Amino acid sequence: MALVNGVLDDAETVQRSLNHGLAGSTAGTVGPADVTGLLGPQWTADLTSFQQRDIAQLLSLRHSANFSVPGAGKTRVALAVYAAMRERGEAQRLLVVCPKSAYESWEYESSFCFNEPLRTEVPGGQADPLVELRVVNYERLDRSLGALASWLRASPSMVVLDEAHRMKLGAGGTYGSACLALGPLADRRLILTGTPAPNGARDLENLLSFVWPGHGKRVVTEAVGGGDLAYASSVLRPLFTRTTKKELGLPGFEPKLRYLDMPPIHAEVYEALKGNFSARAEGARSSIEALGRAMLRLLMAATSPALLLEGASRYEPLEYQLPPLHASPSDSLYQLLQDLPSYELSPKYQETLKIVADNAAQGRKTLVWTTFVRSLTTLEKLLQGYGPATIYGGTADREEQLRRFRQDPDCHVLLSNPATLGEGISLHQVCHDAVYVDRDFMAGRYLQSLDRIHRLGLAPGTETRVTVLATRGTVDEVVRLRLEEKLEFMGRVLDDPAVQQLADLQEEPAAGAGLDTADVRALLRHLDTPSARG
Repeated sequence: MALVNGVLDDAETVQRSLNHGLAGSTAGTVGPADVTGLLGPQWTADLTSFQQRDIAQLLSLRHSANFSVPGAGKTRVALAVYAAMRERGEAQRLLVVCPKSAYESWEYESSFCFNEPLRTEVPGGQADPLVELRVVNYERLDRSLGALASWLRASPSMVVLDEAHRMKLGAGGTYGSACLALGPLADRRLILTGTPAPNGARDLENLLSFVWPGHGKRVVTEAVGGGDLAYASSVLRPLFTRTTKKELGLPGFEPKLRYLDMPPIHAEVYEALKGNFSARAEGARSSIEALGRAMLRLLMAATSPALLLEGASRYEPLEYQLPPLHASPSDSLYQLLQDLPSYELSPKYQETLKIVADNAAQGRKTLVWTTFVRSLTTLEKLLQGYGPATIYGGTADREEQLRRFRQDPDCHVLLSNPATLGEGISLHQVCHDAVYVDRDFMAGRYLQSLDRIHRLGLAPGTETRVTVLATRGTVDEVVRLRLEEKLEFMGRVLDDPAVQQLADLQEEPAAGAGLDTADVRALLRHLDTPSARG
């Protein structure tokens, strides 16, 4: 009964905020000037003006959302909200669900912000029966539900979802269903993410359904249902707070797009994968069709079709022959595919090598992103002369690789993928150049990965350079279109022109996957497009 009544109370509070806005005179509104006096004598950390503004807005609602960009201090803001709740006697323990990479940040901030640090427990640490702050990662959440539920029920509590976009699938995903099960057990719920709607309104519905069960989804659906995103932003704005990069005073940057053309064999294989078989390809139709036309395989093929073939080991790098051999018109296309690195160098790899070399000559380090591990190992071999550090899911010495990139002057390049290193690290002190060998449909990962080198703490006047590589006439063009649409939606709903700007890449000449229904439709249209080569 208490839970049901709490949800109904929340619905009324949200509706008042929607009707009047937090700038109005609704009951219980907290002003920025009030914040310091609400945190209690144990709070010791300084707060910026925009953090005080965000805390005031979050405290004005019982449950809330902080969609500020990375570097805005969302961790400290969340701890301040908890401090105010603790001072009122409305919370005595705090559960934080976050990626593993965020453990250190929560432990540090909880010790820095309070005169007497919060007793903290993280997975793998020593159990503490008097723990006040429990930190758990999304992967562990499902199998820890029983123990965490009992812990939350035992005393007034607060739950924070950090990088909350990880539960964007809502009840349809493992992370989302676990979060939704725990949410109603907490007296206060708060979500933190700089990318709340990476795939559109459905993501935002699921996030706000955690904050306001039974109400959040309806509010978003009604707000965006008419298609007027400016109106939707004005309706939803009282429900969340957001500090933008402009407010942080960060210098702007504009990613550049370089289109590359496929060499002849590469193009012939790619068109055959789409179903457009040349006369020579007909002889290998069954072998090429066996490689499949799935999205990930087309993304691989847009970089190099050779990635589709199994090597001696799972992540064996491609062995390129320089200078390459010359192919004969009588050669079997499938045989050429098997020996492709002997005949053609991937244009994307060639362009990446040129960018890294030019940057190294200027004393600049480069962060190179590519989705596939075999692509990482291939680039690691091609860039051997630049002392590459490489990090992917199976990397055992991740901290050592990061240390090398940050501190070793002979390490000019870091190779990784957004799924592994897209969140939780800061490289902006040593690196201001990034190259995307490929991108998938995950708009949230793309935005998060951009923030690794463009975040609070950049020296004034720093030039950040981001280059996106795309192969002309391939699925790369479909990815570009879908990412533009997703970033445009998110930027307009959040009323943040900087996000909208990132959707419109400026093209420049070359120097040398989370699918939703719309993604699938776009991909099918691409597969049905006849070859421009005839």
